[in-house]
Amino acid sequence: MLKDFKGYLISERGLSANTVQSYISDLNQFIQWASQHRFSTASSKNRERINEFILYQQSLDKTNRTIARMNSSLRHFFLYLNLEGDQSLRPEDVTQIKINPRALPKYLNEDQVDRLLSAPSADTPRGIRDRAWLELLYASGLRISELSHLPLNSLFIDEGFLKVMGKGKKERLIPFGDSAELWLRRWLIQRSLIEAKSSALFISLKGKTLTRQQFWRLIKKYGAMSDIPSDRISPHVLRHAFASHLLDHGADLRSVQTMLGHTNISTTQIYTHIHTSRLKAIYHSLHPRSEPG
Repeated sequence: MLKDFKGYLISERGLSANTVQSYISDLNQFIQWASQHRFSTASSKNRERINEFILYQQSLDKTNRTIARMNSSLRHFFLYLNLEGDQSLRPEDVTQIKINPRALPKYLNEDQVDRLLSAPSADTPRGIRDRAWLELLYASGLRISELSHLPLNSLFIDEGFLKVMGKGKKERLIPFGDSAELWLRRWLIQRSLIEAKSSALFISLKGKTLTRQQFWRLIKKYGAMSDIPSDRISPHVLRHAFASHLLDHGADLRSVQTMLGHTNISTTQIYTHIHTSRLKAIYHSLHPRSEPG
């Protein structure tokens, strides 16, 4: 059933490979737990037992996002079972567990971003490549999964935009600025000298596709070189910086939503909380009649 469900998620729901993998992992954990706790679909207490599983996952100190995704995994799977004629488990058996409010994403200020972007050496092919993808991440707000799979032919450098296939196989166009263009052009010259074994825009010096893990290790390395705490640096942090800095400089929320590839604007609205908190900090520090706190 899980194999068929996986096919359903990919072909009919159009979910990304990473999301599908997470759903299947969640369900395997549920199946293992159910086996150990003698869970029976014939029981009249399915809702209570499923809640026990979710509460057990919370006791393992898993993040709010992980718990919310597990709820979603179970609801989607039970809905699929219903569509296939199995009514023993229903989506409504998965009640919404109260979780803490969503934490604001970590972000870098503009000075930290400048230091990070300047960390790679401009004198080596590897440094030029790394400067190019760091500049592009900050200029476009790409997810690291999108960057690692970005094909060379998705870059329209003369026009100044990327064509990106995001979550749910949804295509979007993202502009990028002069600084990213400069370093991309320098990288394209270096890339042309490598015997490429991949069609990806960013490849290793041996011509192979760079993995998400390699991008992760590299940004940690450059973060350390830039005196940025390790718990504040990741590829996703540059995506957050892209969004929050655009809003700081007057971008409208709908435009940022489009560039980030968010289906629902409520996902993008979390950046307005960052923006508002900064404005409040500035107000309290500068206004003569304000008392902080």
